[in-house]
Amino acid sequence: MTRQGSFKRRIRARMAKTGERYSTARRVLIDQADATADDLAPRTRTWVAEPEMGDPILIERTGRGWEAWCDLIDAWPGHEDGHAAIAAWITDEHSIDAWWAQTITVGWERITGRRLPHQMPDGTFTAGRSRTVAVDAEQLRALLLDDEARTDLFPALPTELRSKPTSKNVRLALGPGVAEIALTPRTDGRTKVAVQHHKLPEFGDVDHWKAFWDEWLQALDEVGAADAS
Repeated sequence: MTRQGSFKRRIRARMAKTGERYSTARRVLIDQADATADDLAPRTRTWVAEPEMGDPILIERTGRGWEAWCDLIDAWPGHEDGHAAIAAWITDEHSIDAWWAQTITVGWERITGRRLPHQMPDGTFTAGRSRTVAVDAEQLRALLLDDEARTDLFPALPTELRSKPTSKNVRLALGPGVAEIALTPRTDGRTKVAVQHHKLPEFGDVDHWKAFWDEWLQALDEVGAADAS
């Protein structure tokens, strides 16, 4: 029996008792769970970094808040074996699905200082940015795949194609890491461009490359809009 299933049954039981709609009953129980977590399990450690989500949704989906999960992981002797071992243990021992087990593990790593924001299990960092630009997806893809055209997209910055021409996303060796660029066509002829710059060696690289991709996407949009006018 999963904790999520148990929580849904509590929602339906409250609906039957109070006549509330599902969303209202759910919100009340989440608030109650959060308040209980605050009362019974105040922060017992200094959090080095905040996890990506707060206690209410974590309690709803897993039955425990961050302090409770951190206490469990800290008490398990195998936690020194690393990220994969912890996630597998959470799934096997606590009946938590793989996605939430990963989320809990990453949150614990951030709270305890084993992982900084944007840091991957291998110790490198990832910077992400996205924007919808006034450029046709196929045209932009062709430019990214062409060595000569790509120099115009990234002047004075060497790049190397790391993906096959038929791959869904375009991967480029660029700067100190590898940029993965996903192109999603919009019905109005524009394109959503999502960039994940992986394998950055230092935490300080994240802000630099976020700013770089913000400027690059803005320039791409401005040039595309000017060409269309």
